[in-house]
Amino acid sequence: MDPADAAELKAALVGVTLPAEKPQLLEYAVQQRAEPRLLDGLRTLSEEKKYESLDEVVEEILHVQPSRLDGDPHRPKAEAGAPPGGDAYTEKDPETGKVTP
Repeated sequence: MDPADAAELKAALVGVTLPAEKPQLLEYAVQQRAEPRLLDGLRTLSEEKKYESLDEVVEEILHVQPSRLDGDPHRPKAEAGAPPGGDAYTEKDPETGKVTP
């Protein structure tokens, strides 16, 4: 579904009682005589979820938010050993600007 169709669907759903699940949204859209392509978009919604707003419905149809990955994808990875140059990397050289061998 493209953004223009999503906007049309959102306009067709104005007035539906929220929060609503997929069956209630579909029933309301049919009552509003929504186009079949808009009903197809609603059919892609999750069966288990209650939608708190029409924006939430449209975001899921358009896949605005990336789907969650299993686990914690933001965990930092363990370092791969010592920094380049070993201890010399963190020690201050008394002669500023000197290149160490």
